[in-house]
This record gives sequence, C-alpha cells and structure tokens, in this order.
Amino acid sequence: MTPPDASQNRWSDLDRPPLNVPALRRGLLRPDGLWTSLDVVDTTGSTNSDLAGRAAELTEGTVLIAEEQTAGRGRLDRTWSAPARSGLFFSVYLTPGDGVPVHRWGWLPLLAGVAAATGLAKAAGVDMALKWPNDLLVTVAGEERKTGGILAERAANGVVVGIGVNVSLHADELPAPNAASLALAGAVSTDRETLLRGVLRSLEHWYEEWRSADGDAAESGLQAAYAAGCATLGRRVRAQLPGDLSLTGEAVAIDGDGRLILSTDEGLQEPVSAGDIVHLRGAEGGLT
Repeated sequence: MTPPDASQNRWSDLDRPPLNVPALRRGLLRPDGLWTSLDVVDTTGSTNSDLAGRAAELTEGTVLIAEEQTAGRGRLDRTWSAPARSGLFFSVYLTPGDGVPVHRWGWLPLLAGVAAATGLAKAAGVDMALKWPNDLLVTVAGEERKTGGILAERAANGVVVGIGVNVSLHADELPAPNAASLALAGAVSTDRETLLRGVLRSLEHWYEEWRSADGDAAESGLQAAYAAGCATLGRRVRAQLPGDLSLTGEAVAIDGDGRLILSTDEGLQEPVSAGDIVHLRGAEGGLT
C-alpha cells in the first residue's frame, strides 16, 4: 500500500498542531464576556472578507480564525501569507455604536494594536512595539522587524478587525527581508492557543475600557498606552501620503484622534491621519 502524501497529513509538522476549538471556546466564551462565538476554519481567503460579507447577520463578539489564509489582506491592498498553522490569522466583529460616536471609531485599529502587543508580550515573553498606525514589531538580531499587522474595515453597523501574527515561521519561510516571527524573536512560548487567548482577553479588556469611556482615548488610557508602546515616536520618519505625496519630519505625538503628529524641518506640526510610515535612519539613509 502506498503511504499517504505527508504534505496532505495535517500532523506532518508536529511543531504546528491544529487549534483545539472546544478548549478555546471554554476559555474565551462567557455569558458576561465580549466574545459570543468562535469558529476555526482550515483554510480561507481572508477572515476579514468572510466576516464583512456576513456582517449584517453577525452579533458583536464573533471571532473567526483560520489555520491558513490564502488571500490575507493588509493595509494599502498588501497581501499577507504564511504556511498553515504557522501564525495567528483571525478577525473579530465589533459594534461600538452603542455609546461611542462614529468619529471615534478610528481608534479601533490602534486599540487592537495595543491589545495585541500587550497580550503577546505577556504570553510569548517577547518585547513588542507598535509602528504607527498598526504594525507589530519585534527585535531580531538587533534589528526591528514586522511580525504582525492589523486591518480594520467598516461593515454593516460595525467594524471587522483582523489581526495577523507570524508565530513559528523559520527564517527561510519569511515573506520579506524585514519580516520576523515570534519564534525568531526568542519567544518563550509559541503555543498558538496560549497566544490567541492572551490577545483576545487583552482586546476585550481594552475595548471595554474604551467603550466605557464613550470612545475617549485619553480618558480610557488608550492614547497614553499607545504612545508608550509606539516605536515611531521620537523617530525621523517619512510619511507616504495618498496622491503620491510625502512628508518628512520627527514623529512627536499621537493626538486625540489617533493621528501621528510630525514636526517638519520647516518647524510645522503636521497631523497625518492616513499613510505609510517609513522609519528613517541617520539623515535620510537607511530605513525600516
């Protein structure tokens, strides 16, 4: 008898076992908690797209996790891919409209960044940092690298927030030279269930604090927490803006609307609400 193709065996990589769905549900779904349902699919194009397509029928606190994403999306239409079961790929549906004005919903991706960074730092034992607005950074061999990202999208009466984190990727599996994984950053644990519980519990905590303050980022402590963990602040950066425009200066603050404030060479304080941020080294030389 011909043995089965190892590539088709879900246990072929014992370092990357599948998630235990019943255990996750027992640990995260509570009658008085934020998370109301949790499902895991073997593979999908994008968990964000899946939830956004069903948003009108979802309840707040829906969680969808994929063992593998084949068309994961990041900001600026970038793609996100990784081997099956090598990371955390999930989305949640939130409806902050009861008490939180819509103009404050822009804080949700930054809130998710704080939650992911604090949850992962505790569960994985890795120093995490945030690159404005929504990249998760770790340090590998003295170099700052991206290990995760966040994408928030309006859908129906709420927001779908997607989080992707490279957990166990080896160096030869990284999608880009500036990418990393928690394992490469020296994580004390790469157990995805432990990490997922840590992130979702942290997200629940920060979301409830923010919503209890009617979305006021200062009152809830979110603005200060983001600034404290933001590696962009105090750096010379280039903001690549919509319309092929750019702005260079020192990142000096995160304002009450979640915008990055740049102090330009002309002495102006310029707020950046959307764009791609490049961390510059030296005068204008290398970048991260």
